[in-house]
Amino acid sequence: MSGAAVTVLGLCLALGGADAVTPPPGPAVFIVAHRFTLAWTHSIEHVRWEEDYELQPAPSGSAGAPPRLLAVLARVQGSAAGMEPGPDAVLRNGWFEYRPAQREHLGLWLTRSPYTADYELCLDGAPCRPLSAWLPSDGWRTRLWPCAGG
Repeated sequence: MSGAAVTVLGLCLALGGADAVTPPPGPAVFIVAHRFTLAWTHSIEHVRWEEDYELQPAPSGSAGAPPRLLAVLARVQGSAAGMEPGPDAVLRNGWFEYRPAQREHLGLWLTRSPYTADYELCLDGAPCRPLSAWLPSDGWRTRLWPCAGG
């Protein structure tokens, strides 16, 4: 019995990397996901920030194009220097909610310092967990990007 290869969208995580477009060299961690929330606490203001993302396949007819991250909604529990919510923000249950200005991403660079709490990754139907549950920090940068496995 022969079967077609199944492509599953997910997140890839890896430490460091050369630039913002090319996935970093070395092993990557693959996490199956279609939607997720990336959360963190601001290092100075100590206010929680959350961003919701959807993974989207490359547009049809664009062979070889990578999948995309679509920023759907962002929330912040307050506002302070460098943490202003978007101009369309609405206060709901103690959170300023808004649609991020930059919606489409090829990936994200996350600076992970040993002096601050780690980012949290919240997958549908599961409690939020620190990023270190999937990939230990090297105290510098982690690359998160949409990828396909299968």
